[in-house]
Amino acid sequence: MCAFVNEFMEYTPLSPFMRPISHAHLRVIEKPEASVPGKPINKWELFRELSKAQAAFSITERDLTVLQGLLSFFPDDALGGDAEMVVFPSNKAICERLNGMPCSTMRRHLARLVDVGLLVRRDSPNGKRYVRKHGEERVVFGFDLSPLYCRSEEIARAAEVVRDAENRVRRLREIVSLMRRDLAALAEFGEEMQPGLGFWEQLHDTAALTARALRRKLPLEDLEQYRTELEALLDKARNVIDGPETEDLVTNDVQNEHHQHNSKKDSIDFEHGLEKVRAAGVVPKDQPGASEEGVEDLDTRRVPKIPLSLVIAGCPSLKTFYQGEIRHWHQLFDAAGHVRPAMGISPSAWEDAQRCMGPEQASIVVVAILERFAEIRSPGGYLRSLTAKAAAGEFSCGPMVMALIGRRSAA
Repeated sequence: MCAFVNEFMEYTPLSPFMRPISHAHLRVIEKPEASVPGKPINKWELFRELSKAQAAFSITERDLTVLQGLLSFFPDDALGGDAEMVVFPSNKAICERLNGMPCSTMRRHLARLVDVGLLVRRDSPNGKRYVRKHGEERVVFGFDLSPLYCRSEEIARAAEVVRDAENRVRRLREIVSLMRRDLAALAEFGEEMQPGLGFWEQLHDTAALTARALRRKLPLEDLEQYRTELEALLDKARNVIDGPETEDLVTNDVQNEHHQHNSKKDSIDFEHGLEKVRAAGVVPKDQPGASEEGVEDLDTRRVPKIPLSLVIAGCPSLKTFYQGEIRHWHQLFDAAGHVRPAMGISPSAWEDAQRCMGPEQASIVVVAILERFAEIRSPGGYLRSLTAKAAAGEFSCGPMVMALIGRRSAA
């Protein structure tokens, strides 16, 4: 049983010395044996657990400071067992141990620890704290730490709940931070693809405001709200960049703008390759973006008109080196950036290719080079050569992909 009653006392008083009785004093009863931990517990580990769960017990840092001082008067490192868990320092000794805390302040925090059931006063008839020996027997009057020991399992559970909540907040904060970063990147990416849309400015502003908010310690509810808002904006941004609305917009631009055609040979090769692909059943004739019109041409923003599914079908080696999902052009861009260093392509060559070809076409070229990596002696030099052709308006990624599709069909 929890050692609330001193083994060598015939009577344990409930009322404190010269103070009114309260419900906290009425709780001084023997507790069932099942509630007692049954083994010694390191007092400082228990104190750290209580510090973590202090809000659950309605105590403050100052209350904990006083409790820490009382624990320092207990001679053993472990609470429990057969050891008497009553300390009997004077008020002066406690205040000195607490670096000169005023006595009135110390008494106030002691009263709080008693009220919440972490301490019990064992007052002597005259209110003094002392130990009296009767041979081998001892009678101790002071502060009983037994309630702290008996509630150790409750304290540990409360501390675990706090840690779980902190972990949820930390993980959600990381997710919101990553989503904010993706939103800013999509805004910049979308501005390159479709300049002039006010939507990209909205994304930039939202990303900036979220970054400013993350400087503060946000509660879980606010982080959940930010996550919901950012998810909606990310989905909308992906739809604008890669969804049906973007395809319709690009198709209209193709019909209304003047384009720079590649050489006649490239056009013939591309059409021939597309027919071979259809004959092999890789892409249906009615698939969006798979028509001959506009596939061989690039609009002024260099957005590829070749279907992404066709690129993936022609470059299956990419899945070996990149495990992420590729359903949109920005995901292909991420994949190309992931495999580019392993292929020996320098950052400057990659940046030049993006500037001259556009991010999407540069990504297609990189994954196409990866597909023929064993045949190309210098992937970086080859990319620079194609970049120079693109800068002169003499390159299209379409025939390159069609050639890969044709090779797979022939095999």
